[in-house]
Amino acid sequence: MRKEIAKFIINSRPYELLVEPNITLVELLREQLDLTGTKCACGVGECGSCTILVDGKPTLSCSTLALAIRGKDILTIEGLAQGTTLHPIQQAFIDCGAIQCGFCTPGMILMAKALLDENPNPTREEVKEGLGGNLCRCTGYVKIIDAVLAAAETMRKGAS
Repeated sequence: MRKEIAKFIINSRPYELLVEPNITLVELLREQLDLTGTKCACGVGECGSCTILVDGKPTLSCSTLALAIRGKDILTIEGLAQGTTLHPIQQAFIDCGAIQCGFCTPGMILMAKALLDENPNPTREEVKEGLGGNLCRCTGYVKIIDAVLAAAETMRKGAS
């Protein structure tokens, strides 16, 4: 299969890569760039484990062809922290015990980031709705929702 050159900004870093037309974004991230924080669970866009942000919008990387988003700004879980300082959402997930096996966590955190970027003061119901496409097999979601609400509060306090 003929590869094409594609440019991306991934975690604030420019990349120019040779990409096969049929490779998905999750395959590109995990196999070509060794960014293994993005998980592939269902492979059909049903569980949200592979959620990343493309130009700030949640995107299911298992069902998105890499070439379809060339030239875009991609954020994975690896790009969320600032050096050794965790993003407030990441810290809240730890503080609230919202991480069980961790498989869904990167997608949940990035979905939460998109939600809080759009709505910095969500209600509990809005958080439930905002995370609705992300499945967790280990928990009843209470701690995850608590973590998102705690992160929202921390981020609002930091902005003032």
